[in-house]
Amino acid sequence: MAAPTKDQMLEMQRRMLRIRYFDERASKMVKRGHIPGTVHTSIGQEAQVVGATMALRDEDYMTGNHRSHGHPIGKGSPLGPLMAELVGKATGVCKGKGGSLHLADFSVGSLGESGIVGSSIPIAAGAALSASVLKKSHVSLAFFGDGAANQGVLYESINMAGVWKLPVIFLCENNQYALSTPAHTVTSGVIADRAAGFGIFGVRVENGQDVLEVFNAVSEAAARARAGEGPSLIEVVTYRFNEHSEGLRIGTDYRDPEEREQWLKRDPIVLFRNYLIAEGHFTAEALDALEAEVLAEVDEAVRFTDESPYPEPETAFADLYTDKEEQFA
Repeated sequence: MAAPTKDQMLEMQRRMLRIRYFDERASKMVKRGHIPGTVHTSIGQEAQVVGATMALRDEDYMTGNHRSHGHPIGKGSPLGPLMAELVGKATGVCKGKGGSLHLADFSVGSLGESGIVGSSIPIAAGAALSASVLKKSHVSLAFFGDGAANQGVLYESINMAGVWKLPVIFLCENNQYALSTPAHTVTSGVIADRAAGFGIFGVRVENGQDVLEVFNAVSEAAARARAGEGPSLIEVVTYRFNEHSEGLRIGTDYRDPEEREQWLKRDPIVLFRNYLIAEGHFTAEALDALEAEVLAEVDEAVRFTDESPYPEPETAFADLYTDKEEQFA
């Protein structure tokens, strides 16, 4: 397995910054009433997202969960249409109909996300089945949280993928809390160890704040999948810095403040920046310039969103049903 190049590592930092600055801006927009409802940010989890998505090829598939702005950004989705989608504009990736919880961007292989816990997992398995039947080299990646680790649909999907040796990676983003429920109070044992019960490869990435560790684990799983060796279950231990969702008033006493402070010291973006400088890959000045560049990208995404129109009322029922006459014409 080849180590990431210098250019790839710079791109990793770029995409982590995009997720951070995009989500920080989205959080402010929710609080100002510019985005309806709420958003679930990936702040603190950027290394896990980018390490996984950059281990994929452009043509590979992925599915997400309720915390899924970061996933398409990690796979290279442009920021403008994503921000427009959050606001419900016609220029959004789903024409303003998906919003924060149900967006998709087929241009980067993002097949969709859902607020229903675990519901996108079988879609990833189905995409892997299609790749297998069509004899394509595509790999499918299913992101899900520790809260979905006890959903039956996960194990139905793993079982089917294991029997048919489908090229799919089941990746648990274990940020240790399902909304306000600590994972250790509802989950027995180590999630990654459950792979053994299905005879598939399983690994737990203890330091999910290290983008290179996640990249290596997912790269290995992807290589196994392309070689016909079947699915993998990867558990990545990470942490969300913000609350479950922006504006949701559930209190903060479910988390020990000291625990959060210790995790804040393990900011994945700061850690990787320090690594890049210490290893002599890039100077502090070059990385400062990168941060300014990404901030400008986010500003441009907001400008694009502000200048975009809302969908016309007559489009409300478009794309809901398949037109059989057109399909079979």
